[in-house]
Amino acid sequence: SYDRGATVAGVVGVGRLITGMDRGLQGMCVNERRHLIVPPHLGYGSIGVAGLIPPDATLYFDVVMLDIWNKNDKLQITTLSKPERCNRTVENSDFVRYHYNGTLLDGTPFDSSYSKGSTYDTYVGTGWLIKGMDQGLLGMCAGEKRSIIIPPFLAYGEKGYGTVIPPQASLVFSVLLVDFHNPKDGVFLEHLEVPESCKRRAVTGDFVRYHYNGTLVDGTLFDSSYSRNQTYNTYIGKGYIIPGMDQGLQGVCVGEHRRVVIPPHLAYGENGAGDKIPGSAVLIFDVHVIDFHNPEDPVEIETVFRPEGCNVTTRNRDFVRYHYNCSLLDGTRLFSSHDYEKPQEVTLGANKVIEGLNSGLLDMCAGERRVVIVPPHLGHGESGARGVPGSAVLRFEVELISMEEGVPEGYLFIWHGEPPASLYEQMDLNKDGGIPADEFSTFIKTQVAEGKGRLMPSSDPEKVIADMFRNQDRNQDGKITPDELKLKSDEDQEKIHEEL
Repeated sequence: SYDRGATVAGVVGVGRLITGMDRGLQGMCVNERRHLIVPPHLGYGSIGVAGLIPPDATLYFDVVMLDIWNKNDKLQITTLSKPERCNRTVENSDFVRYHYNGTLLDGTPFDSSYSKGSTYDTYVGTGWLIKGMDQGLLGMCAGEKRSIIIPPFLAYGEKGYGTVIPPQASLVFSVLLVDFHNPKDGVFLEHLEVPESCKRRAVTGDFVRYHYNGTLVDGTLFDSSYSRNQTYNTYIGKGYIIPGMDQGLQGVCVGEHRRVVIPPHLAYGENGAGDKIPGSAVLIFDVHVIDFHNPEDPVEIETVFRPEGCNVTTRNRDFVRYHYNCSLLDGTRLFSSHDYEKPQEVTLGANKVIEGLNSGLLDMCAGERRVVIVPPHLGHGESGARGVPGSAVLRFEVELISMEEGVPEGYLFIWHGEPPASLYEQMDLNKDGGIPADEFSTFIKTQVAEGKGRLMPSSDPEKVIADMFRNQDRNQDGKITPDELKLKSDEDQEKIHEEL
């Protein structure tokens, strides 16, 4: 048979072989080698084979058994390994991606997906595979390894395949199922960790900041936000990300850990992406939601403690002192006034703090404590700030220590009632017709002490009074004359007339 370059195939024990071969092959195993001595009466007898085997010849056969099968054989499936978790198994019409080594029954290799560097991708049960493989893949889990022995009538039969698979050959496939999906599959969600408190869940139009690890089903990592030390920030439900993730992030809570399993038709499809995501690959994203907000969100204020008898509350232009702790919604600490010797000081409504915190400090009593949640469009926006990530929602724990009633914007001093009718005469303490800086300062301090007016709240009243004097000393000669002294309310009225 070696000379002919083809194996011999035949049915044993039904009279199609000489009797000696029929008997001599009985009990042989694949890859067993036997030396058979066949006497003439069990060979070709007294007739022989003309021109080849003489009459009454004893025959010597050196036989190697390459393959055995029976028409009643079925697939032989052996599970080599199986993952602990298996959410579902392969069914007809599923699309599978698997690696394989293919050998004949005697171990001769004929094909391998590993040598091609890519999985074999196809539908199951729709005629794209030989019958034995169609059947052998059913019931497999992603990550499972199987040995599948296929008799020739469920493989390539009498014709074989090309030069690599002989006629009537049994095939042995060692299969590793990488992943599978069904074209009808949707996104599969697994809630790994959900915070006990979840005031709101994300919906279409929300802007979400999250960390993720992206892997194939076999655990191969193809991308990770952690490796970049930066969250992935995007709107959901608006087409900015793959459809599966758009769907998979719906309903998340701040702080939630969620696994999102995405079939390829909701991910990167048949083409895959780059050199890390193969075509038709199922993707797994392990997601940790840091925060989310909606561009329409207002500031959220929760009053933790409010003193009894709270009659006076903060307004814009008031000067306030407060302590605060600032963190991200995941608990990451950013800043704290307790790290410094004294509380934070600011004039409300003077654009000295972010808009959201300014709103959170309004209508507070001294001693009141609040939690203020500030969305990024009322905080540091898309760009963030030093130490603050872009598009971050901020959480402030605020305690108002004290407050001083402010003055309107543009004013340094305000009268509590009507100003004196003869203001210049009262301010000119020595009645010499000019008001120097010391007289001006003494007069203003007297009005504040008597409760007739108040200065713009500041840690340095001397500077405020000095600024007031410079504003009134219009020719900067060191004294205020009657022509120079004007109330700011009168100046504002003059400007209105000029504009008209």
